[in-house]
Amino acid sequence: GLGDVYKRQILLFLATSINCYSQKNTLSGKVSDNSGGLSYANIYIKNTKLGTSSSENGQYQIKNIPNGTYTVIISSIGYKTKSRKITFNKNDKTIRNFLLESDNSLDEIVVSGTLRPVSKSASPVPVDVYGKSFFKKNPTPSIFESLQNVNGVRPQLNCNVCNTGDIHINGLEGPYTFVLIDGMPIVSGLSTVYGLTGIPQALIERIEIVKGPASTLYGSEAVGGIINIITKKPSNSPTLSVDSFSSSWGEINTDIGFRYQLSEKIQGLTGINYFNYQNIIDNNDDGFTDLTLQNRISIFNKLNFKRKKNKLFTIAFRYLYEDRWGGETNWNKIFRGTDQVYGESIYTSRWETFGTYQLPTSENISFQFSANGHQQNSFYGIDSYNANQLIAFGQFVINKKVKKIHNILLGIAYRFTSYDDNTFATFENDGVTNKPSIIHLPGIFIQDEISFNNQHKILLGVRYDFNSIHGAIFSPRVNYKWNSNDNKNIVRISVGNGFRVANVFTEDHAALTGAREVEFEGELAPETSWNTNINYVKKITTENVFINLDASAFYTYFNNRILPDYETDVNKIIYANLNGFSVSKGFSLNSDITFQNGLNVNLGATLMDVTITENDNKKQQLLTESFSGVWSISYRFKSNGIKIDYTGNTYGPMRLPRLSDADPREENSPWFSIQNIQITKKFKSNWELYGGLKNILNFTPADNSIARSFDPFDNSVVFDSNGQATVTPDNPNALTFDPSYVYASNQGIRGFLGISYTIF
Repeated sequence: GLGDVYKRQILLFLATSINCYSQKNTLSGKVSDNSGGLSYANIYIKNTKLGTSSSENGQYQIKNIPNGTYTVIISSIGYKTKSRKITFNKNDKTIRNFLLESDNSLDEIVVSGTLRPVSKSASPVPVDVYGKSFFKKNPTPSIFESLQNVNGVRPQLNCNVCNTGDIHINGLEGPYTFVLIDGMPIVSGLSTVYGLTGIPQALIERIEIVKGPASTLYGSEAVGGIINIITKKPSNSPTLSVDSFSSSWGEINTDIGFRYQLSEKIQGLTGINYFNYQNIIDNNDDGFTDLTLQNRISIFNKLNFKRKKNKLFTIAFRYLYEDRWGGETNWNKIFRGTDQVYGESIYTSRWETFGTYQLPTSENISFQFSANGHQQNSFYGIDSYNANQLIAFGQFVINKKVKKIHNILLGIAYRFTSYDDNTFATFENDGVTNKPSIIHLPGIFIQDEISFNNQHKILLGVRYDFNSIHGAIFSPRVNYKWNSNDNKNIVRISVGNGFRVANVFTEDHAALTGAREVEFEGELAPETSWNTNINYVKKITTENVFINLDASAFYTYFNNRILPDYETDVNKIIYANLNGFSVSKGFSLNSDITFQNGLNVNLGATLMDVTITENDNKKQQLLTESFSGVWSISYRFKSNGIKIDYTGNTYGPMRLPRLSDADPREENSPWFSIQNIQITKKFKSNWELYGGLKNILNFTPADNSIARSFDPFDNSVVFDSNGQATVTPDNPNALTFDPSYVYASNQGIRGFLGISYTIF
């Protein structure tokens, strides 16, 4: 009867349940990206209710899987979803590891190339992206040092004594590199020298680098390229992060970041960086500090406001104070500005604010703004350099799609720059009356990104600025992009124009040091340049390895280039527009290889030829290597949470600024390499311990890098009637004190140990 039917159904259900329960198939393994285990990835079996999330170190396990063939789906926000078919028999214990293509190698959202969010692979402008995990492989106290492992980018020290420097991109000096924070022009002018220190690394999400002119979008300084430091959003930041390390030289660096809720609609993010080094070391026995003593604090705060329709409003502030000095080892502050003991002492005070406000309109219109003030009080021996700079910037940007294939960006910008110092650069023609430099720079730009189809895209852009001193500036550019249907082959071709107005005293530290007199030949005209770049990206994916190859060829031609001349007169640095032309050309290749077993290899190399041709005389640019190579090799042990990172770089010879042919210092630097190794242990309780060795080959420049370091005020130098040093028994090579012969740090091998703690 009906009761028997129910009984049979119940028995069938119980038998099925028992049979399913007895099928104790288990799927386990690890989900990773190119930096190691990936936490909170989703792993589920299609058309079932079975699934889980990966743990903090990427491990996962799914139990009680019935017999059969299933599709397993692995996904995580910002990564390409993977699927695998797996067959389970009775009591299988199947182990499967999955490697997801991360943002860095696939589709990270970038903004630097086009001023609007776009996936990296879809951008017609090649953008190199380096996430926070890349910089953790070689922890440093500043962004300046962190960039030493980026292909084609080299931090260049400009002074043997105070260790200030700038960033070279493809052989072009620091003033050609435009540095931004969250897309806003922050580091420029005076702060080109000092502004890359003190940015709390706990707050950095990633760094985007564009090589080649970007003047169409960013204005006149962006000739060699841009470095855009993207900070974290409060909503994506840990509740608290603390990172501190110390080296055997006595350096102490601490980064603190924390997120807070100011109100229901306001989220905040604060970062503090403190760096201190007070240990006088003179391993090369030249009587001068090998590393500048520093005391620096930087405070950063960012606010995000919740608005209707998710309209953006974010504003950030940063304050930095630094006290640094280098010089003779017996110097202290009572000798500041005197001729008794030589020292270079620099007090820097700097504030910044920047943000974006999206207008409450149906159209996508944003107002972007930034402002910064920079004060510098410094002595180079007995020569003082006191300067004040104020830069205010604002622009309206309208982004609109037209007829599906056109993506138009229109911008109206204005920049105000006020600069004043105590040098003759800001004097009237009478040489007595002070005349601060005031520059108004209104501009307008437009770009049209035309997507003909899924494979062909072209970007047309043009900018018009009017400099209140130099007049009209016109900057066009064209970018073309082709990609294969599977997006594993990408070709980009770009042609662009660059324009730059030089302010020598804010850009070139060598102009400040009291070792040489500064001289200008005529009124310095603006520099112009044309650049072309061809970029090819190839992605190779197999079951066990990802390979990303990125190759570029570049060529830049300069007119009116402004270069320091150290060689015409050994007592002077002469600045003038080049009576000829300059060419920077080369080829770079970068490869990123990620293996399933936890090994990640990043290798890069750049070949360059940077020449100056004047009066039919062609020569290599000073302090520019013809070859550079970088690498980072990382391996993570799956069983114990230990990771090993081996990073390094190598540079070919550079032509160095000697005082004369009689100068006994070498004309070219040697081949040299800076290599580092780090071991990191991650604990489940949010703690991480790391340590290692930096500069394990203990490379330092020659001990005689500072000419006549024993006589920094030239007290024993005899000069002739033309002001030239003459040969004497005490000075057989007719030298003067000169600290500008510098290409690498005097800091040798050292150990370091650090600890970090994070609460999510």
